[in-house]
Amino acid sequence: MDLVAPAGSPGSLKAALEAGADAVYLGLRDATNARNFPGLNFAPAQLHEVVETAKRFQAQIYVAINTYARAGKWADWKAAVDQAAEANVSALIAADLAVLGYASRTYPDLRLHLSVQASATNWRALRLYRDLFNIRRAVLPRVLSLTQIARLAEHDVVPLEVFGFGSLCIMAEGRCLLSSYACGHSPNNYGACSPAESVAWIPTPGGLETRVAGILIDRFAPEEAAGYPTICKGRFRVENRIRHVFEEPTSLNTLDILPKLAALGIEAIKLEGRQRSPAYIAQVVRTWRAALDACQRDPVHFVPESAWVQALGKLSEGQQTTLGAYARVWR
Repeated sequence: MDLVAPAGSPGSLKAALEAGADAVYLGLRDATNARNFPGLNFAPAQLHEVVETAKRFQAQIYVAINTYARAGKWADWKAAVDQAAEANVSALIAADLAVLGYASRTYPDLRLHLSVQASATNWRALRLYRDLFNIRRAVLPRVLSLTQIARLAEHDVVPLEVFGFGSLCIMAEGRCLLSSYACGHSPNNYGACSPAESVAWIPTPGGLETRVAGILIDRFAPEEAAGYPTICKGRFRVENRIRHVFEEPTSLNTLDILPKLAALGIEAIKLEGRQRSPAYIAQVVRTWRAALDACQRDPVHFVPESAWVQALGKLSEGQQTTLGAYARVWR
């Protein structure tokens, strides 16, 4: 299985490549990608250098143009496709039908991967995208159980990529309305969940408050770790009790099921984290490189090493990890 690592900066790109990533995915500095945060991402002029750097490591570069084009702004998404194709990137990651259509017609040799933002969860959807746009791989949403992924793999419509580690999106990706409700910006159009300009950290006598667009998301005691605020992982008062209503702050970690994913024929494991630091990227990619190599050598006897588990645990939200939907038993 290929190891697909994130990069939100040249430093993170270098860290991912040196740690052993087979491919690195990144975005441009605009609303065409779903990690459109200030200080992140790459200018179009950097893409040529990025591609050449990756070649030295025998790695690939995927450009995420994975948001949905806004009315009156189509030129921005079209330009992003043109810039990626002109730089000869290895693949484009997209969800919008217009983006996929333009890319497949204009650059038929450009490899297209279906973004998780398309939220394609059944084999007929994958077949539709393949037949219409000749997609070469699909990134599956993090709401599918292992049984559901197995059924998709059985149909063998296109090669599959799944998330292996990182922040856990609990929504049907591409259809989240929580951030849009609070901030007035859809993350699937605007390019960011809880955009930075809407986030506030406010020290109070009752603890550190985090707010999104003025809405109180959480309050932390002095000894509590406070992660980046998103509505889905905030604490709210419901029936006179304060708790995590949607999901606790925790990270996805699929080390335990790597042999099962390999047996299904999963083509790539994707790591989340384009907003993370180079140090984070280096540690996570190095750990997953070791794990994937060990699984490939002997999948039957593969057991995650304690050092890997401890390293990833320290880098997880709330220092907690979960198998998420992979462990669900429904069919």
